Amino acid sequence: MGIFVSKEKCIGCEACISSCPFGIIKMEDNIAMIGEGCNLCGSCVNACPVEAIVIERETSIKKMTGYSGVWVFAEHRDNKLMPVTYELLSAGRILADKLNQKLGAVLIGKEMSGFAQELIGYGADEVYLAEDPLLESYSDDGYTMVMVDLIQEHKPEILLIGATIIGRSLSPRVGARLQTGLTADCTGLDINEDGNLLQTRPAFGGNIMATIISPNTRPQMATVRPKVMKRAEFDSSRTGTIIKAATNLSSGDIHTRILQVIKETKERVNLDEAEIIVSGGRGLQTKENFRLIRELADALNGTVGASRAAVDAEWISHHHQVGQTGKTVCPKLYIACGISGAIQHLAGMQSSDCIVAINKDPDAPIFNVATYGIVGDIFEVVPKLISRLSQQF
Repeated sequence: MGIFVSKEKCIGCEACISSCPFGIIKMEDNIAMIGEGCNLCGSCVNACPVEAIVIERETSIKKMTGYSGVWVFAEHRDNKLMPVTYELLSAGRILADKLNQKLGAVLIGKEMSGFAQELIGYGADEVYLAEDPLLESYSDDGYTMVMVDLIQEHKPEILLIGATIIGRSLSPRVGARLQTGLTADCTGLDINEDGNLLQTRPAFGGNIMATIISPNTRPQMATVRPKVMKRAEFDSSRTGTIIKAATNLSSGDIHTRILQVIKETKERVNLDEAEIIVSGGRGLQTKENFRLIRELADALNGTVGASRAAVDAEWISHHHQVGQTGKTVCPKLYIACGISGAIQHLAGMQSSDCIVAINKDPDAPIFNVATYGIVGDIFEVVPKLISRLSQQF
């Protein structure tokens, strides 16, 4: 794989120089020369008016054939399926239906067969069950080997993994071994007219939303943050196939051992499961003013959230942060107080069932995603809400 300039075609127009986002193209003897550091983005290829720049890729038609199906990695901890698994099954079901293909779930661990029928009920057509005593606890070595073996044997077209601690460790290892593309922290998934997976995620620090495709490699891999997708509904009437897979593992394949698990006892904010979240942002102006957010949350029996600006100002701990660099949430009610609505924050809460925005700026981006908007001073609106709620409850 590489990028080449045809000396016969190059006319020295320098259009490629201004198109390169990395500034690594120079002219030598009136011929474009591409320096080290090129990531094959293709900007110069598109800019060249005479098609003198060509990217040669290693992908062959043979390598792309034979792939079919959408797979979901069924993550579990403490003998429970993680919530993101149900969310991925919902998203995967939609993608599989658009492609007219089967939805598969990959279940790896020790004595996991009891979860297979549950995965089918939540949308899977097939469950690939890999059981081994060596897989009782998650390990990068064991899970990567099993996942790669399964993919090489069955060739799924798409693989979805939760963007969790485990998923963020597993997915790049699998992608690297398979030499395929991986898009991390996706907030949207779809299928284009060519059958490729459209993977949407925040880019450039969250200032834009980028849609990425992997047209030249399979499987197409994406990680999805918890709470971004709607959870699948259970259907007890669904039927499916359970495929038991050989693991071919030995103790020498696992290079780590868990000696002891010490669970954190410190109380943490559980934004993931909160049904009502009241969040405050830069508009609160001071740390002391954040008491308004706490009082409103208490009145609603909700949980306190915050924007990155409020956390960076040290008005509240980062455990409360909602957004791209914090928690992705999907409560029944999300109230944003004094939050303008940067893309980074919207990426973490726009899937909420009902969004109420309170901001004195009528042009604040938060109003574009709000179910209800209140244009007004939060120091006037919020106390009135608290007073009315205290009278009713």
